[in-house]
Amino acid sequence: MTIDRYLRLIAGLFVMASVALGHWVDPRWFLLTGFVGLNLFQSALTNWCPMITILKKLGVPATAGGCA
Repeated sequence: MTIDRYLRLIAGLFVMASVALGHWVDPRWFLLTGFVGLNLFQSALTNWCPMITILKKLGVPATAGGCA
């Protein structure tokens, strides 16, 4: 799997988990959903995402099989 696919997977997981926790545990968990959305928004504007930096340091390949 590539960085882009991991990033979408992680963002979706965080959103779904925070919505479930906000519904069944405490509404303050919805703040995590807002944080994920804000992070996606800022990464679209600045072309920098903290999670991509973390995934690169973990050695996740940027492209599949050397394709550009």
